[in-house]
Amino acid sequence: MSDSNKNPKQGQLNIEIDESIAQGVYSNLAIINHSPSEFVLDFISIMPGTPKSKVRSRIILTPQHAKRLNKAIAENITRFEEKHGVITDNDQPHIPLSFGPTGQA
Repeated sequence: MSDSNKNPKQGQLNIEIDESIAQGVYSNLAIINHSPSEFVLDFISIMPGTPKSKVRSRIILTPQHAKRLNKAIAENITRFEEKHGVITDNDQPHIPLSFGPTGQA
């Protein structure tokens, strides 16, 4: 195998994914908070009949990366809908959320 096959080309990013991460985490609720310096995306899986749910994954982004993510998701939704039809946005009942004790740091 030549060196060019072992190493990515100039400007190309080689990304690996751990097997446990590749399995993914199901989420049917996302809560987004922000400060002047970051966006925090909490992904939760709420199951019927379960009174308590936990944050399954948290992603912290700079405002610039959050804006890029928003643009990328919008572009992908457009491509998805062009291929598969419009995604219906079913209004869901309000879910009261509680994150336990609150405080300030």
